[in-house]
Amino acid sequence: MKKSLLILLILISADKIFAQNFTLKSVLSYPFPTQLVASPVGSKIAWAANEQGKRNIYTAEAPDYKAIKNTDYNDDDGQELTSLSISANGKWIVFVRGGDHGGRDGGPVNANSSPIAPKIQVFAVPFGGGKVIAIGEGDNPVISPNSEQLLFSKAGQVMVAPIDGSFPAKNLFYAKGINSGYKWSPDGKKVVFVSNRTDHSFIGIYTNQQTAIQWLLPSFSKDNAPVWSPDGNAIAFIRTRGTGIETDSILTRKHQPWAIWTANVNTGEGKQIWKAPETIRGSYPSIDGGTNLQWADGKIIFTSYEDGWPHLYAVNPDGTGCLLLTPGNFAIENIKLSNDKKTLVFAANTGREADDLDRRHIYKVAVNKANMEALSFGEGIEAYPVISGDNRTFFCLSSTAERPLLPAVLNDKKAVRLIGESLIPNDFPIKEMVTPKHVNFKAPDGNTVYGQLFSPKKADKNKPAIVYVHGGPQRQMFLGWNPMDYYSIDYALNQYLVNMGFTVLSVNYRLGIGYGFDFHKPLNAGAQGAAEYQDVKAAGEWLANQKNIDKNKIGIYGGSYGGYLTALALGKDSKLFAAGVDIHGVNYRFSNPGAEGKEPAPDAALAARVATSSSPVSYINTWTSPTLIIHADDDRNVAFNQSVDLAKRFEDKKIGFEFLVIPDDTHHWMKFSNGLKVSEATADFLKRKLMDKK
Repeated sequence: MKKSLLILLILISADKIFAQNFTLKSVLSYPFPTQLVASPVGSKIAWAANEQGKRNIYTAEAPDYKAIKNTDYNDDDGQELTSLSISANGKWIVFVRGGDHGGRDGGPVNANSSPIAPKIQVFAVPFGGGKVIAIGEGDNPVISPNSEQLLFSKAGQVMVAPIDGSFPAKNLFYAKGINSGYKWSPDGKKVVFVSNRTDHSFIGIYTNQQTAIQWLLPSFSKDNAPVWSPDGNAIAFIRTRGTGIETDSILTRKHQPWAIWTANVNTGEGKQIWKAPETIRGSYPSIDGGTNLQWADGKIIFTSYEDGWPHLYAVNPDGTGCLLLTPGNFAIENIKLSNDKKTLVFAANTGREADDLDRRHIYKVAVNKANMEALSFGEGIEAYPVISGDNRTFFCLSSTAERPLLPAVLNDKKAVRLIGESLIPNDFPIKEMVTPKHVNFKAPDGNTVYGQLFSPKKADKNKPAIVYVHGGPQRQMFLGWNPMDYYSIDYALNQYLVNMGFTVLSVNYRLGIGYGFDFHKPLNAGAQGAAEYQDVKAAGEWLANQKNIDKNKIGIYGGSYGGYLTALALGKDSKLFAAGVDIHGVNYRFSNPGAEGKEPAPDAALAARVATSSSPVSYINTWTSPTLIIHADDDRNVAFNQSVDLAKRFEDKKIGFEFLVIPDDTHHWMKFSNGLKVSEATADFLKRKLMDKK
């Protein structure tokens, strides 16, 4: 009797260790904010909030900054809200509903499997709420300076419509090619745009129906990112090389040249005012916002990676006096220019603490002086800053390790005042969240690998662990809730897995951002050798050497590029990684030998062999770890056939696997219910394979 009671108590105790204190749905129930924008007048903001798939626009204004719901969309139907902007008079909000703007194809999304085809449409709604007005089918709206009209794109052409929807939209003009990048002149009388014609592109200016399009300094190059001078008399733009027939070596890195040009709108004359250094680091920056070209108060602003870190620079309009505005070993992103064009505000991974390397804080700097000043600090994450129309108040999106993202006002004490905190559901398990710890270790080749370690509050010995691998790969995971919606879902899942009893190591592998150019752009990575996989394997081995971890129960999961590295781990190192979940990963890598009509690359054959050896499917014969494959079949980022092919190879080899296929959704789980389903399937699989397994 005593022996039976003892066994029962042991079983009850073990059950408590692995008992969930909250559900996945509750930890994913937060009102995720995106598209934070400030009004050009006064001190008021707007943002889009995704509340369990119900996406709506909220506003808030001084002095109380109470969150006011402006729209009334009540279904989890997968229709995202993007391109938010507020009119110059502060009276209108314009936005786009529909599409998948994080994918390569931003076309309509039917994640709800509706019999009625969805659309991508431009809408307007009065600030503070009122009737939502459908302007027309299209995308990327831009409001005129007088707040009366807006431009948007449709089928590669530029449309114009009254902001109140009083007349149907019509073509503003016709121009060959795909026309985008349009901007009103400061006085609203002209429109500059980019006409992309495949192997070259032009900068054009539209004046009226009676005046021919003015092409600025047309050449054999690709011109893009035009910006008006504050007085409207000139344009600055970026010039890169046109696309020729010759194909460069695939495996040899070369400088990718770019330059800043200016042109006088009245005379058509112009010149190159700045040229990027002819170094690998000086190549066109593949960072947030690209070159982030701005014409500020007496300065032209841009970003460059030339000193090994993505930084802001200022140059005089005549090309003299180039000045580094943000010196230091840190990355800058989410850059905004104030309404008076005198101040830049941005997020950076630097601060008072060494661990700020894995955070983001808000800073400001003058456009003509390297006087960078912190606007926030501490253990939180602050991103996507904007400045009020009166240039006095700074806003951002703010999170901590425990609290998910919310809009916030930054005060003089460099602290945050939250906006819309009441929107977080009462059952959100904020007290159950753990605070991840920064760790770093070495890969076999000496590369430093960074990560965040999530440990259960009740630590015990010989417990299972998980390596989480982010996608991108140009991403960075933080010591708190991520300000990108895809990764906020994964952060919630990591917290859930920890609450289940797992230790989770989120690994920031080479190819990611935040640690400098050489980390972001390493040699022999991706399809050219998968050097970054060393970092993922090192993460698994680091966990295996921790005294509280059962080295035989280490799992792995990741999505997109993280799915690719997960598949490599399961194929190459099944002895280390006991089980894994490959979520819409790339399983077969291809090199680009040369597109149709172009010469093949001189090293095409070698590059193809290297790409094959960098592919998970090349290790199918050593792939013994249990695997769950997840994919949605309207994926616009990773082709669905990548998972179809992997499944077929498993079937041909008689290798068992599990799968979850989601019809009609995309790479980004446009429906909340689908994102929840994916997270639940991942957690259940890892639990069954690593916890329930005897």
